[in-house]
Amino acid sequence: MIIKEFCAENFTDIPKAIIAGATRIELCDNLAVGGTTPSYGVIKEAAIYTKDDNIPLAVIIRPRSGNFVYNSTEVKIMEEDILKAAEAGATALVMGALTEDNNIDKETMETLLIASQGLQITFHMAFDEIEDWKPAMDYLIDEGVEKILAHGGPLDKPLNIDKIKEMVEYADGRINIIIGGGVTYDNAEELAHQTGTNYVHGTKIVEF
Repeated sequence: MIIKEFCAENFTDIPKAIIAGATRIELCDNLAVGGTTPSYGVIKEAAIYTKDDNIPLAVIIRPRSGNFVYNSTEVKIMEEDILKAAEAGATALVMGALTEDNNIDKETMETLLIASQGLQITFHMAFDEIEDWKPAMDYLIDEGVEKILAHGGPLDKPLNIDKIKEMVEYADGRINIIIGGGVTYDNAEELAHQTGTNYVHGTKIVEF
């Protein structure tokens, strides 16, 4: 079974996406810049709606556009946003943090993971910027992160099927790989088959 995660910018399209077959929701704001943390009110209403349909609601924790290198103030903001997202009813969180040399910022991630209070975690497409990705994946697995969202390379290029397939094989069931960026209801099944994952993600992952 292919698990279709619909990327929702605000609440508006969530009811239509669920009717059309979405089985997970990632909620964010400002998709034009790759997504930032939505408001408390939006999270709360989305949580109420998705709960009735038993649909997991993953909320992105990203305080701004741009890179994924965060200072101490931004980390405090993310901690508070995590607490508020959990309070509003989120069942999962999507986040990530990098160092200046594009490795996982372990100190920041450990802070955010503590704040997450056991909610399921997806490390977002910041993972695509990590060159030495195998030890990075091992670290996320050791920390209990459940999923990685990846395109396999720059978003302005087609999905890097070979890279994603290698990631899925290396993961070996220890962590789930979600493919995103250019994945639609037309090509999702084929891309899932080619890469070996059953998790697909996008704003056009279902048709309505």
